[in-house]
Amino acid sequence: MKHVPDATADRKFESDNTVDRAGVDGLLSELDEYAVEQALQLRESREGEEIEITALTVGPEKALDAVRKALQMGVDKGVHVTDEGIAGSDYLGTSLVLAKAIEKLGAEKPVDIVFFGMASTDASGGVVPAMVAERLNLPQVTLAALVQSQGDQVRIKRDGDTATEVIGATLPIVLSVTDQSGEARYPSFKGIMAAKKKPVETYSLADLDVDPSEVGAGAATTSVEDTAARPPRTAGEIVTDEDGSGAEALAGFLASKKFI
Repeated sequence: MKHVPDATADRKFESDNTVDRAGVDGLLSELDEYAVEQALQLRESREGEEIEITALTVGPEKALDAVRKALQMGVDKGVHVTDEGIAGSDYLGTSLVLAKAIEKLGAEKPVDIVFFGMASTDASGGVVPAMVAERLNLPQVTLAALVQSQGDQVRIKRDGDTATEVIGATLPIVLSVTDQSGEARYPSFKGIMAAKKKPVETYSLADLDVDPSEVGAGAATTSVEDTAARPPRTAGEIVTDEDGSGAEALAGFLASKKFI
């Protein structure tokens, strides 16, 4: 799960053209909330089984807020990977850190499903789930609009523009879900209070045996060369209809902009 700058806030870039994640309010990426919800629903559908859900995030100190939100929703424990060497990582670097953290968790208790949102609401790349699956040597089922658990198998429905696919996979797998998979629940007061007592582990690059040279801005294969502020909004054009010519004027305006 990813802690992202609030879309309604005044988002900025640092002097090195990386996103300012410290000087702006942040929150759990909305698309990742759907992944949390699907993990919780899967556990609820398999009542009586011992299923533990862990929320994993990578980022600076503020990123811990994303884990806290998941704990309040009902997740059992959290893991926060934070290290100055990670700053500026691209998708490849981020996927490496996530995969190593999942491997470390798997050494303690087998990991059956790695849930992702379909993309993050800041970068909107949508490629990290596939990269993590490749690094973990696991099959991936992505863009699920519906998730159903059937023993050691998971069946998903994927809705496209022209068709719907139904895909089955055997655990363990990497799975990403879309915003059509079901509204995420709001944390209850009981959940908020219970979250304060749930365990949260902190990992560094050294804990994951990741060489700092493999991640961060220095190892990134892509970079932002330049940024510019969004231009201010200009006043709109008002079409009046004092003499009955308004419809013609409106149609002419739309045609000039090639809208019709």
